[in-house]
Amino acid sequence: MPEHVHLLMTMPTVGDPSVVMKVVKERFTRLLRQRERFVGPMWQKRFYDFNVCTEKKRVEKLRYRHRNPVKRGLVSSPEEWDWSSFRAYLNGEKGLVEVNPFPWRFNLRESHSFQPME
Repeated sequence: MPEHVHLLMTMPTVGDPSVVMKVVKERFTRLLRQRERFVGPMWQKRFYDFNVCTEKKRVEKLRYRHRNPVKRGLVSSPEEWDWSSFRAYLNGEKGLVEVNPFPWRFNLRESHSFQPME
């Protein structure tokens, strides 16, 4: 999204999510300032986090993320948003957003479940 990001991640094995977010924000800021000569504040002081404890909730969060650019009128379908993981979940396509490989493929069109990849 132009003014915020959505990140769905597993709990880190070392450290805590706050440290992970700090590092992500610092690296992104440094990169953007080098490439775009961006000056000024970039992030809110705190991030919103939500523990996803069920498969149903994970699917809900993924769908929300993928539909968000459409809902905001930025694109007409989720696969048109360059900064989305939608295409990776749909057909394994690599895009601007790297999705860690895991043995599940999300069936975006038919059900609320994940199915093992073949």
